[in-house]
Amino acid sequence: MIAVLGLIIGVVAGLVLEPTVPASLQPYLPIAVVAALDALFGGARAMLDGIFDDRVFLVSFVSNVVVAGLIVFLGDQLGVGTQLSTGVVVVLCIRIFLNAAAIRRHLLKA
Repeated sequence: MIAVLGLIIGVVAGLVLEPTVPASLQPYLPIAVVAALDALFGGARAMLDGIFDDRVFLVSFVSNVVVAGLIVFLGDQLGVGTQLSTGVVVVLCIRIFLNAAAIRRHLLKA
């Protein structure tokens, strides 16, 4: 219940305040979103498997976003930002699809 309330408050605050992302951080936002989605799907899978731990989820969520952002930043510094961005997105999307498949198998008892 607290999570749903927090989600509603966050969505309303985002709609009312209309925050903007600084131009220097805009290339990293899509990577951060995909990394956060990976952590969310992993948390959902862990909850369905009965092994969910809120501390592990929080560390996973934050570390996924930070590590993905650092990899893309390093790629920008080396001049290969688009290649590393693509690599990060591919790896995270593979993990998202694997977790989604596990969630689907659990829910459909397949």
